[in-house]
Amino acid sequence: MFYYQDYYLAVILPCLLLTIFAQMNVSSTFSKYSRVRNHRSMTGAQAAEAVLRANGVMDVRIERVAGNLTDHYDPRSNVIRLSEGVYDAATVSAVGVAAHEAGHAVQYAVGYGPIKLRSAIIPVCNVGTRLSFILLVIGLALYSEPLFALGIVFFSLAVVFQLVTLPVEFNASHRALETIEARGLLSEDELSGAGRVLRAAALTYVAALLMSIVQLLRYVLIFLGRRGRN
Repeated sequence: MFYYQDYYLAVILPCLLLTIFAQMNVSSTFSKYSRVRNHRSMTGAQAAEAVLRANGVMDVRIERVAGNLTDHYDPRSNVIRLSEGVYDAATVSAVGVAAHEAGHAVQYAVGYGPIKLRSAIIPVCNVGTRLSFILLVIGLALYSEPLFALGIVFFSLAVVFQLVTLPVEFNASHRALETIEARGLLSEDELSGAGRVLRAAALTYVAALLMSIVQLLRYVLIFLGRRGRN
């Protein structure tokens, strides 16, 4: 079995570096294509509306939200919120990001399975995430195997949520790019740029999942190591 320092060097460190790279990559890619104006001068808000209409979704509002890369779809209020750098921007990045968020709205409208599953498990996963670290710390401090094991179970719920999120994000991007191409919202070169933006964003979800998996494995190894010494 790996010593903990070997585990960090062999597993956790590469995942941490991938996470850092993914964050830097999405920022740099978004920034690059935020300087490329699309040939139709279509803003992010207009692109989101176009994707919604192309998929027969008419009851979703589109609003501006403060911040950078704070774009999201809120299913509770049925609103797409686009950041300041996307809502009014007529760039390749803005169209790609806005269309992706519209893709999430379409998923809810058509009853896409994985997003329904993700919505169903959100309450349990939120509670599990908040409790997991508390139980893990207390379990280690008190040398309590039951508490530490329960912390591992709760932490695994967060991993499950991230795992379910992957197909949701990839599918939203696929719907976005498919509609952009079918409706001619971007030229071929611009569509390629939008795809790069969305793939860079998807990599952050992949990196986060890998990091959570190796953390979960670390907790399991600690648990098994302590049991082996008892």
